[in-house]
Amino acid sequence: MINKLFFDNDCISSFLWVNEERILFKLYPERIVLPSQVYIELCNPSIRHLKHRIDQLCLSGELSIKEILLNTEEYRLYHGLAIAPPMGVKRIGKGEAAAIALAKTYNGVLASNNLKDISGYVKKYKLKHVTTGEILVAALQAGYIDETTGNQIWRNMIARKRTLPTKSFADYLKSIDS
Repeated sequence: MINKLFFDNDCISSFLWVNEERILFKLYPERIVLPSQVYIELCNPSIRHLKHRIDQLCLSGELSIKEILLNTEEYRLYHGLAIAPPMGVKRIGKGEAAAIALAKTYNGVLASNNLKDISGYVKKYKLKHVTTGEILVAALQAGYIDETTGNQIWRNMIARKRTLPTKSFADYLKSIDS
């Protein structure tokens, strides 16, 4: 079975803001899913162009949007993460919570850069997880980009206010080799 990738806003936006989503579709054809909560976040009127691109990508079949229905396993998990967490547990964002709930329920892969909010849940639910950096490394290994292109994409992401763990893709490659 081929695992679906459930993206939260920060990870999909890293590629959308710099017009590099084609990398995702080459690496993960017909496997990219946005929780409806992430789609709603991308419907912000101040970023209409992203919503328009997502709508076009849905129409072309490049990605799909998954709604979390009431009275389902994923809804109970989502609700406990984003709406009413147990006493003493920090509430996380709806997009992250929805991506976690769907990845756990459907044995998928969580695509998120928000390690502060999600790392405990990745461990707790034994989720497979990828970040923007890991996706770019996979693209490099598959021959879809070279290191120079990776550095340019990385610079463009940082220029669009995407939070990445190092100043350059080359630095990221060095950090994972260590």
